Amino acid sequence: MELKKEKRSPDSSPQQEAAAPLPKQWLVDPECTVRRDPERCIQCGVCARQCANDVHEYDENRKEVSSDSANCVGCHRCAVLCPTDAIQIGREERQFRAHGLWTGEILRDIYKQAETGGVLLSGMGNDRPGTIYWDNLLLNASQVTNPSIDPLREPMELTSFLGRKPDRLEVAASPGNGLRIATALPPQLQIETPVMFSAMSYGSISFNASIALARAAREAGTFANCGEGGLHRDIRPYAQNMIVQVASGRFGVDAEYLNAAAAIEIKIGQGAKPGIGGHLPGEKVDAEISETRMIPEGTDALSPAPHHDIYSIEDLRLLIFSIKEATGYAKPVSVKISAVHNVAAIASGCVRAGADIVAIDGYRGGTGAAPAAIRNNVGIPIEFALAAVDSRLREEGIRNQASVVAAGGIRCSSDVVKAIALGADAVYIGTAALAAMGCHLCQKCYTGKCNWGIATQHPELTRRLNPEVAVRRLTNLLRGWSHEIKEMMGGMGINAIESLRGNREHLRGIGLQEQELSILDVKPAGR
Repeated sequence: MELKKEKRSPDSSPQQEAAAPLPKQWLVDPECTVRRDPERCIQCGVCARQCANDVHEYDENRKEVSSDSANCVGCHRCAVLCPTDAIQIGREERQFRAHGLWTGEILRDIYKQAETGGVLLSGMGNDRPGTIYWDNLLLNASQVTNPSIDPLREPMELTSFLGRKPDRLEVAASPGNGLRIATALPPQLQIETPVMFSAMSYGSISFNASIALARAAREAGTFANCGEGGLHRDIRPYAQNMIVQVASGRFGVDAEYLNAAAAIEIKIGQGAKPGIGGHLPGEKVDAEISETRMIPEGTDALSPAPHHDIYSIEDLRLLIFSIKEATGYAKPVSVKISAVHNVAAIASGCVRAGADIVAIDGYRGGTGAAPAAIRNNVGIPIEFALAAVDSRLREEGIRNQASVVAAGGIRCSSDVVKAIALGADAVYIGTAALAAMGCHLCQKCYTGKCNWGIATQHPELTRRLNPEVAVRRLTNLLRGWSHEIKEMMGGMGINAIESLRGNREHLRGIGLQEQELSILDVKPAGR
């Protein structure tokens, strides 16, 4: 087939045409395609008013709306709010010649970096296709010899206590011929469901999102983590359902901050970006964030990769006990680490350093911003990390000395049950909580232009998230998950979450290699 050639101006040469300036991002395809149905569109302009990314433009003179797909991030705000369902958001990427090594994704990334010369950033967690091990683990169910339990008619216990447990308990007689525990117990976190809200800092998410998480935690009988951005003064009334972080930047940390919360978490690593620090741009640091983080307004909030006072397990122990001393030994201290190679030994060191809780964040964990190269290539799945840590602590005889919290890719109630069977005492959820509030995972959190009012500080955008509605949706999510957890436990013949923890006999693997089953310490299906 002959290709039609464009006619060239008689005054121009091929060399001049080749040297002509090219449009910006000329090799980079739009990530999304906006399709507008002209038969349905009433030119009301709602899409133009709702989009913070300048995708839609309303022409006052012509009374028409036009759209530029190049700016679309796929948040679906316009499509959801269009009164006539005239807008559809799709993805139509350029189809490159098939190549096993130089895939379309690799080429597009090269084009972007050739245009900008910068680091490729992304929000949320690792989105690459790969084995999601939760989906390759199947739960057990009771049949004849071990009857199932009906959670609607029989009591089911989801309450858990997070913190260090003594090696042995002593009991003593109490008035009325009863018994009481005579052993002094270390401080514990009591949760009514084995799900907590993961660390998300004020600054990376809006105030409305932050207070919704805190209020929902109180209503659901669980805890929310304020992240490394400090604790806003208006969230402090909910502090008894908050876990506060001490990160490398030490933002907002003082004695009042430590003593206000129910527990303190030392953040060593994050699943989405192990080994690197964080950065909140100065344009996001307004007066409220400045006061909360205790940094000057308009300055960048930089979290170094390491804590500059922690270079060994002994240094970590000093910080743990400094925090315990500052809080009168009345609050459990957690250490959050990334799921990396040799994570079991690292977790063991944290426990021996005095950590009451160890939180492990897998490589599919979410974040507001991370270099894509780090997010996609560093760390290991939470399923492997969790199984390895639980086994290591049991082998060393110190499993009772710390609770284990799993994070990074917990999507639903069945993931929670499988995580507990692998050895977790509880789980953190972050992305699932944001989705409950309306997040559509466009992965552009770092731009600060979240059209749903979640990952933004722009006043006109933050007010789109109604905290009352967000609290209701978050508590509904936890309530629904709790019902499903009880159903699954009842089907296994278990009436208490404590009986499921680390009980891998209730798991079977399907479609997994022998080495994977060995690391998970799970039998294959059929055995």
